[in-house]
Amino acid sequence: MKRIKNHPILFSLLLSTIISIIVGAIFLSDNWKHPGDIIGGIFFSMLAGNFMIYPFVLTIINIVTLFWKSENLEWVKNIRIFEYMAMIFGFFYSGIGLVFLDIQFQADWLKVLKNAEVHTPIWTVSYPTVVCLSCIGVIGYLALACIKIEKMPPLVIVSAIAGMYLGILECVLWIVQIFSSSYILLCLFPLNYIIIAAKTIRYKILEWNTKKDNVTRLFNNKYLAFLNQKMINSGYWPITAFVLMWPILGVIICVLALFGQQPDNIIKAWTETSDWNLSHRVAPQNVTYDEHYLCTVAAGGHPRIVKPIRLGERHGHQVIVNRQLCVANAFEQILEERIPMFHKNIRHFYDTYGFPIAKTIHSKYMADIVYFIMKPLEWLFLIVLYFCDVNPENRIAVQYLPQK
Repeated sequence: MKRIKNHPILFSLLLSTIISIIVGAIFLSDNWKHPGDIIGGIFFSMLAGNFMIYPFVLTIINIVTLFWKSENLEWVKNIRIFEYMAMIFGFFYSGIGLVFLDIQFQADWLKVLKNAEVHTPIWTVSYPTVVCLSCIGVIGYLALACIKIEKMPPLVIVSAIAGMYLGILECVLWIVQIFSSSYILLCLFPLNYIIIAAKTIRYKILEWNTKKDNVTRLFNNKYLAFLNQKMINSGYWPITAFVLMWPILGVIICVLALFGQQPDNIIKAWTETSDWNLSHRVAPQNVTYDEHYLCTVAAGGHPRIVKPIRLGERHGHQVIVNRQLCVANAFEQILEERIPMFHKNIRHFYDTYGFPIAKTIHSKYMADIVYFIMKPLEWLFLIVLYFCDVNPENRIAVQYLPQK
């Protein structure tokens, strides 16, 4: 127990690893037929499991420490580190998670998407409003967490709490907007902010009650001095901060209006969307494209890079066609005609690895990268076509044309 108190961060990582291995053993044990499978399974469980489990461990730690406080300075330092880890890891984990999801943050509800893609949960026009309020919340937290109580008059503390309330408001709206089993991990970061904010406010009130006699509480302005004096009783801070939050929000909205933001963007940010819990709009139906490897690249990349040339047809539905896709399909046709057995093996390899790769391409930039990686192969296919076909360009041109 003493070692846990001395090294809580190391213990949390160890606990997360143990839980990951246990969970991995439960779900993957049926596939472990050989010793190598066991070692690989354990290693995979440690990596993937820690990515999935550690955010929950940090969340539990933050919940426990919300209600349990120690005056030990080392304990306070470690808890603060856990808070920073939750904030930093939560930010990067959310970013990494979004790479593998089909959320199109640049696409408002009017845009037609493809396959399983979903529209942005935040109206793109209101991004400045949402980002500004979120930053105010973070600034409020950093002010309370990093500045010593002796250097903070009550009015400053209450203002910081009011700023944190604005951050909490954004977090609650985000959680309500996206809450579902598919996006549960994206709820952990804002949930941790809410817990950490509540904990920071509680700790600051307790700290004030023990040190308020030593705190400087002077303002030159008589009105600020009057307000400051009225806030000496820390028991009223949460309510006072809630009241103060509204004029602060009003000032922020007025400033944002100078930069083109509408006053009601704080509401429209969540309602002018489709596919989500608070959405008031109905988006056009998604277009279904084939999730064939190169079809995904042709459809998903930036047009100036992948250069789509027309719509084609594959297995009865539309695909976006570019030169690279047509060349690759024409090359495959040559293989099927001249060396069918070899073509069968190549097709099996392509289907085995092409489809999993296609499912990981969720952004235009990823599609662009794959397009450039495939470029040397495109040139090789083209050389083979010109050596093996009398009219190679005719063969390329008719790929994916609708069947009459």
